[in-house]
Amino acid sequence: MNTPVQVRHSRRILCVSPRYAPSFGTFQYAYPLMDGVRAFMPPQGILAVAAYLPPKWEVRIVDENIRPASAEEIAWADAVFVSGMHVQKGEIKTVASRARAAGKTTVLGGPSVSASPEQYPEFDYLHIGELGDATDALICAIDEDATPPAAQQRFTTQERLPLADFPIPFYRLIDGGRYFIGSVQFSSGCPYRCEFCDIPALYGRQPRLKTPQQILAELDALLAAGIKTSIYFVDDNFIGNKKAARELLPHLVDWQKRRGYPVQLCCEATLNIAKSPDILALMREAYFCTVFCGIESPELAALDAMQKSQNRAVPLLDAVATINSYGIEVVSGIILGLDTDTPQTADRLIEFIDRSQIPMLTINLLQALPKTPLWERLQAAGRISRDARRESNVVFARPYDEVLQNWHRAVRHAYTPQAIYRRFAWNAAHTYANRITPPLSRARLTPGNLRRALIITARLILRVGLFGDYRRIFWQMAWPALRAGRIEELIHIGIVAHHMILFARGCAEGRENAAFFTQRPNPPTGEARADRRSFLGRPARLLGHQTAIRRRE
Repeated sequence: MNTPVQVRHSRRILCVSPRYAPSFGTFQYAYPLMDGVRAFMPPQGILAVAAYLPPKWEVRIVDENIRPASAEEIAWADAVFVSGMHVQKGEIKTVASRARAAGKTTVLGGPSVSASPEQYPEFDYLHIGELGDATDALICAIDEDATPPAAQQRFTTQERLPLADFPIPFYRLIDGGRYFIGSVQFSSGCPYRCEFCDIPALYGRQPRLKTPQQILAELDALLAAGIKTSIYFVDDNFIGNKKAARELLPHLVDWQKRRGYPVQLCCEATLNIAKSPDILALMREAYFCTVFCGIESPELAALDAMQKSQNRAVPLLDAVATINSYGIEVVSGIILGLDTDTPQTADRLIEFIDRSQIPMLTINLLQALPKTPLWERLQAAGRISRDARRESNVVFARPYDEVLQNWHRAVRHAYTPQAIYRRFAWNAAHTYANRITPPLSRARLTPGNLRRALIITARLILRVGLFGDYRRIFWQMAWPALRAGRIEELIHIGIVAHHMILFARGCAEGRENAAFFTQRPNPPTGEARADRRSFLGRPARLLGHQTAIRRRE
């Protein structure tokens, strides 16, 4: 559906998704190994906004993670709509500057401005909150007059549009082949109140839902747009409403069977999903292969302090093993810099990494986001730092240099080629072996998929197997996979490990951020840079060039 607002005028709207700073979760180092991939996932939020605009209005989409908006596109538009998260703040402002220089009306919505509207004085209109009555009011204002207003105007959603009334995002305006994975949203909101998380404040604690029929239609639209590999459920918590998840999953199983299992499915969920074997069994049948769990810390006192005791419902290692037993690989979020950290925290984290066998962990420095209990507590205590040279805006309870050193040490341990391939080998034997075997359907054995597999395999062999400085470790995995015909496994391990190894080396040189929810601070200089370059014990030899950030743009 489009907006019910009746408009009188035709308008030209350019919707722009600003570029992300490279980070752990954008997989930029994997793109050169792939066929045409330039960005992580489609900008679902602004695609939904585009679909909601009046049919009488002409809409174009530019994802600047693929290419910048051109001067001609900005000149074409009556208004430039932008949406983004905190990590995109600098690029959001750049888009505004270009549009205003061209005399265009500028509009900003999305989670960053919804949490911190005061940070965006450059925009003519601010849309605060989700689709709803504020969106209708904004449309009416631009229909009435498309020129920039004399002063900034703000529209704040009081009545949200029910998710069941959301339109299918304008996936038809994207080239799915340019994206690493696709994305779909089933629910919004999370019942838990983790101290560091802004989801309850932005989207509520009572998950709101789309219908299974909507989800199936969106999955079909993603396939039609050219998504070929995986589709990620970007829900804040896939099991935030367990009854709804149980009702959706049989529809997903049926869809996969009817479509010939064209894609793997992934999601984010709390670790207590391990207590729901019926849900895990259905996820296995629906071909869910990955679940991101915010484990945050292996220290139980830390979980209690951050109000994440739900992670204690099952012992952490047992929970991971249970999820793995259904063929689902766990990806984990980890936070360092908590008030509960001790001199032993890094040792305990490293032990957890080794024992859990989780291949991919986002080891992240604590960051205080606006509209979170953490922000309010630290703000009251005078512990929010404005120093752009720091890797985090939190004044840690422990010395800053100690926290940063522990982060370096944990990343160094987790992402040496030997360590990452060892954990992947464990999962190949103990997790992937538990998956269903999808049929060799026409949906899977397409010429495009075969071409893609050949290109990635050839590039992996060339860039990593022949010229990579960890080629011997790569071949220990690659030879058995090639002999057994496990090409999908080879591709998954090869490209993910490659990204993580190079990302870790970027961390060593100070080129990557230790807090993935904000922009990269000013690069270090002098001794600090030299120290980071050496922490992996070798120079960073770049072989290629990209939870868990929040993905609702």
